[in-house]
Amino acid sequence: MTPGPAPFRHYLRATLAHARTEVSLTLSQSEQLLVSLGLPIILLVAFTYIPIGSVGRVHRIDFVAPGILALAVMSTAMVALGIGTSFERSYGVLKRLGSTPLGRPGLIAAKTCSVLAIEGVQVVVIGAVAAGLGWRPPADPGPAVGAYLLATLAFAGLGMLLAGALPSHLVLGVANGLWVVLLLLGGMIFPLGLLPGGLQDLGRALPAAALSTALYRTVGVGGGVPVWAWAVLAAWGVAAPVTAVLMFQWE
Repeated sequence: MTPGPAPFRHYLRATLAHARTEVSLTLSQSEQLLVSLGLPIILLVAFTYIPIGSVGRVHRIDFVAPGILALAVMSTAMVALGIGTSFERSYGVLKRLGSTPLGRPGLIAAKTCSVLAIEGVQVVVIGAVAAGLGWRPPADPGPAVGAYLLATLAFAGLGMLLAGALPSHLVLGVANGLWVVLLLLGGMIFPLGLLPGGLQDLGRALPAAALSTALYRTVGVGGGVPVWAWAVLAAWGVAAPVTAVLMFQWE
């Protein structure tokens, strides 16, 4: 017998309520907001004026702005979420949620929704600063929004996977180490084409390069997003959260 709409509505209401709580907690932590908003802006200005690798005839801001937007997704959805959730787990905060109807899927969905809300603020702030530096993205943001959503699912899934499977002291190192690797292989601070062939192939199999490529083609220089980028984002966007749900431990 399939469940009726009422239980689903209750479950959805509980998930959204927890997402609102997560957003409120994040907004109350000024130091986390400073990192989430301040660091991308610093990097945006720095990489705009300090050339790291050739971007050809493209205006540097049209390459840097999409890369920083991609970096913000990875930092917020994977690193900040993973580390924060791992410490909640180590303090026993999440153990109480395990006995509620929210469950592991609801927790991961709520955390992902809260990340999307924070990312919305980041897009507005980073976009405003980038516009002041001369960034003029194409008028149609639809494909970029789609890439953002898939990438958030992927990186939030990775963050929750780390948080739910590893001790908190390991998550801190693993998440930051993975951030560095994906940054170097992701085409965010210098074009992916500058990497050796083997590393390019590895980079294209990871969500960071797929996201930066999708944003570069949609809100950077324009043009269609390569099929491989959509395929990689979709694959990671499904596999990472599903794996996180299956492997997440409350304590």
